[in-house]
Amino acid sequence: MTQSCLEIISDYGLRSIGIGERLLPRSDFTLCHEFTLIGSGLIWNLYFGLVAMALGFFLANALALAKTSPRAALRKPAEWFIFVFRGSPLFIQFFLAYELLVLLPRTGINIFGLTIETAWTTKAWAGALFVLFLNTSAYSAEIFYGALCAVPKGDLEAADAYGFTGWKKFRKVVWPTTLRLAWPAYTNEAIFLVHATTLVFFSGFPAYQQSGDALYYAKYFADKTYNPFIPYPIAAFYFVLVTLALIWLFGMVNRRLNRHLPGAQRPKLKVRPQIIR
Repeated sequence: MTQSCLEIISDYGLRSIGIGERLLPRSDFTLCHEFTLIGSGLIWNLYFGLVAMALGFFLANALALAKTSPRAALRKPAEWFIFVFRGSPLFIQFFLAYELLVLLPRTGINIFGLTIETAWTTKAWAGALFVLFLNTSAYSAEIFYGALCAVPKGDLEAADAYGFTGWKKFRKVVWPTTLRLAWPAYTNEAIFLVHATTLVFFSGFPAYQQSGDALYYAKYFADKTYNPFIPYPIAAFYFVLVTLALIWLFGMVNRRLNRHLPGAQRPKLKVRPQIIR
């Protein structure tokens, strides 16, 4: 019996997160099947990208501040963290993280009589997210560090003239200016991070119960139909839509950050796709 597209969406639209049909379709694939399942897998790509971005934003700011510190005890660890994660390929980081995580005792770690489970760390939703979080933190930290160093001296002198010191000076002058200067480059990092989530499929972190990301389902259809020219362009189409959404969202934030400037002086958000990390 042929299913309608609405029935396919109802059955497979949330399959990647365990809701709906448990078994993948075996034959009689339609465009609706491919769009629905690849779109379902995109939920995981959005999860990896958005959560890693949200958590990495705070660590990146902390690392940038540490790198500007005159204290070597703060500056050196930040510099080495940024260097290691920017200096090694993300793909290798996935494999090394997985190999390290599988070395943890399967029965858990006993700390002060409490057993902490470790099996979940080798799952993609946790282990791969951890790697993406650290990687984007390092790249974003370098962006924010450059912006911190580029804060105009006139802004700092004006803050001093108003009597701003310490945390108040940072909160009202330094950090807003840093965000404004860093935002265009940070937008590019956010876009690349979402694209980089496709590497989770190729990493050592396994898909769980045939519930993978967008690329997992694209490869499934390519293998079953022997035609890669439909599922992979569909996956690319979804990522283009996500990229457009990010550009729109970050553009709104950029306008908000520069709202105090005259219209002609407000910097335009320029997105430069990064092909190779």
